Amino acid sequence: MTESEFLKQAEATLDQIEASLEDLADTSDLDVECTRSGNVLEIEFIDNGSKIIVNSQAPMQELWVAAKSGGFHFKATGTQWINTRDGAELFAALSEMVSKQGGIPVVLQDAG
Repeated sequence: MTESEFLKQAEATLDQIEASLEDLADTSDLDVECTRSGNVLEIEFIDNGSKIIVNSQAPMQELWVAAKSGGFHFKATGTQWINTRDGAELFAALSEMVSKQGGIPVVLQDAG
């Protein structure tokens, strides 16, 4: 994958995560605020002040996630982002992280 292809896919994924969380904040009891600065998406949980950070790492061609549960690296394989350690898919892993930190069950869907 070229760097421009990676950047396009990473940008689309960050946009999708942000849009999904903003929709959930409007339609459920999930109280989050998303802030985007370039390739960094900050998800803040208003009730407890915790955060999840998702950012793209172009040199590694990975998306990195920092959450209370740890740090994770996801590499693009086709249309999915797969955890380089345990093989988990990004949206499934983020659903679990957001559910734990947000205190309500959340399912984020990959529209890809």
